[in-house]
Amino acid sequence: MSVDLTDLHTARTAPGELPATMSAWAIREDRLGEPKDAIQLETVDVPQPGAFEVVVRVMAAGVNFNNVWAALGQPVSVFKYGDHPEFGHHIGGSDASGIVWKVGDGVTRWKVGDEVVIHCNQASYEDVEVHGLDPMAAPSQKIWAYETTWGSFAEFCKVQAQQLLPKPKHLSWAEAASYGLTYFTAYRMLMDRAAVKAGDKVLIWGAAGGLGVFAIQLCVAAGAECVGVVSSEEKGELVKELGAVGYINRNDFKGMMRTGDETPEQEKERFGHSRSFSKKVKELFGGESPDIVFEHVGKATFPTSVFTVKPFGKVVICGATSGYTLDFDVRYLWMKQKEIIGSHFANAYQCMKANQLIAEGKVKPVLWKTVGFEETADVHQLMRDNKHSGKIAILVGAKDEDEGRSDDAPALPGAIKGEIGN
Repeated sequence: MSVDLTDLHTARTAPGELPATMSAWAIREDRLGEPKDAIQLETVDVPQPGAFEVVVRVMAAGVNFNNVWAALGQPVSVFKYGDHPEFGHHIGGSDASGIVWKVGDGVTRWKVGDEVVIHCNQASYEDVEVHGLDPMAAPSQKIWAYETTWGSFAEFCKVQAQQLLPKPKHLSWAEAASYGLTYFTAYRMLMDRAAVKAGDKVLIWGAAGGLGVFAIQLCVAAGAECVGVVSSEEKGELVKELGAVGYINRNDFKGMMRTGDETPEQEKERFGHSRSFSKKVKELFGGESPDIVFEHVGKATFPTSVFTVKPFGKVVICGATSGYTLDFDVRYLWMKQKEIIGSHFANAYQCMKANQLIAEGKVKPVLWKTVGFEETADVHQLMRDNKHSGKIAILVGAKDEDEGRSDDAPALPGAIKGEIGN
């Protein structure tokens, strides 16, 4: 490693001034491949903030699978999109906590020295959708540090001012960097798109995973009941600890998973397993079917989700980890007048409301591991090889995993430390 990281934890300039260069873990188009090879430590120019932009000194960064995709160049290369053609590198990291170091023209709400967390939705101020419909509908909408560069795996990152949120005072820098992408996605899915309310019953796939642990807590905060689907009894106990009324080990119903190439006889058998699963869900909810199914698995589970949700119920989906080509019996949709609702990340208002719940201690991050900046490529390879067991935070400006809690912070618990996974 040729880049010197000895002064990483010491600010090299006063707030309001930026150094000429910085250390960053970058991906370049000519070395796409395994994260351990594609993500390399470089010295790059520090970006200057444009109008309505802010440069943040990164104290900690959160790891998400999107930077594994960026490294691999799959399913598409990021280098044809966003600002990549202009700068030639991709600096990932779509979650961050840090300190406002310099503000661009037009920024009035944030000042140098503010402690912040960052949400990852960007859109052009000029798009009319931003001013009346939803920034997520804007033609310019992008996920920061995936469809753009200047993410948090660097000493400094550049963001739109609207991406900033106050850092919860009771959390360390590492804890504050750990939750944004997955938590804000779960918030929009449930609170906005599915309009969960007190008394609702919610089935959550992957309940012990990065989305599921927040979906459970949001259901509890809203006064809804939830049942989680998990892959082990240990993870079942975690979801109960978070507030689920019960759980189902998906390994007890392996036959319900759809591959998409079943013969008619195999599909009939598979559907029988879905019926048994649906019956178990109903039993755990005291004899009622769920009002909402929280989906992100896709091909393998979607037919079961549509069948299991109650008449006039909602299936809300934000991803498809098992495959995005969905194949299901549509009769159970139209005859029972059910709804399928798509959802993608969150807008700034939703991120703000979700962050308030963190600040109030009503929702807690779940953090598995905190590592040093020098391990950035290694933990992405760990994630690529599916050898991780939960959310990973990377220390950048922060010296240790406990740094960052304010002296005047309310007496609230920090992140739950533990292994998570679907």
